[in-house]
Amino acid sequence: MRRKIQAVLKQIICIAMSIVVIAPFYMVFINSFKTKTEAARMSLSLPTEWLFSNYLEVIEKGRLVQGFVNSLTYALVATTVGVVSCAMGAFVMCRKRTKLNNFLYYFVLCGLFFPVNYVTLVKVLNVAGLANTKLGIIVAFTSAMIPFCIFTIRNFITSLPVELDEAAVIDGAGPVTMFFKIIVPMLKPTLVTCFILQFMGIWSDFLTPLYLSNKSSMFPMTIAVYQFFGKNKSYWNYIFADIMLTCLPVVIVYLLGQRYIVGGMTSGAVKE
Repeated sequence: MRRKIQAVLKQIICIAMSIVVIAPFYMVFINSFKTKTEAARMSLSLPTEWLFSNYLEVIEKGRLVQGFVNSLTYALVATTVGVVSCAMGAFVMCRKRTKLNNFLYYFVLCGLFFPVNYVTLVKVLNVAGLANTKLGIIVAFTSAMIPFCIFTIRNFITSLPVELDEAAVIDGAGPVTMFFKIIVPMLKPTLVTCFILQFMGIWSDFLTPLYLSNKSSMFPMTIAVYQFFGKNKSYWNYIFADIMLTCLPVVIVYLLGQRYIVGGMTSGAVKE
């Protein structure tokens, strides 16, 4: 009897937590199809008339196409380059345990604990000639994801037997061939996990492009939404539609790769 009561309580708590998460998303979704007056009430009721034209208005007036292309460029390029380079670096740090590699590993981990100093970052990009450029933003995003990816991937590699490397070398495989044909397929869960988490983080980042760009042609969707909100404060139906379009790519990426996240995170928790 006691177990049944505990099970029922757990179900009630889970349902309540799900409602807390789903209710705001549902409200934004429903109100994005309403008229200006109905959306201002922010109710959970269905719209009297479904206005799909709200999304067309937002896409046209909010410059979302340009923002979408910029966000996709930043997130896709930075995440791909970051995950691949971090996987290669983590493999070398794990397999070649020199004092220098151990120092570099713990030095990189310091990035998990220190916040980004945007004043210094802007000065560094100025010196490198990358200030106020898309390449500079991509470099900033890529460098910011290195500590987490190195930590997660390296700990996963420690669970892979060294005998695999030795067998590949005996078969005549070079370092690059061995890494991409032997190691990378086994790293798939943790690589996908890092890719999804970093993609979502970059897509949702507001401060980095705000500090590093001053041209509207470089603004991602997060800043486009901010600007659109400033111009259309009273049009909540348009604002909700804008938010839905901004969140949609992240939701799709997460749904496509969610089955890898738990496995990738737990695999990255292996102790040495």
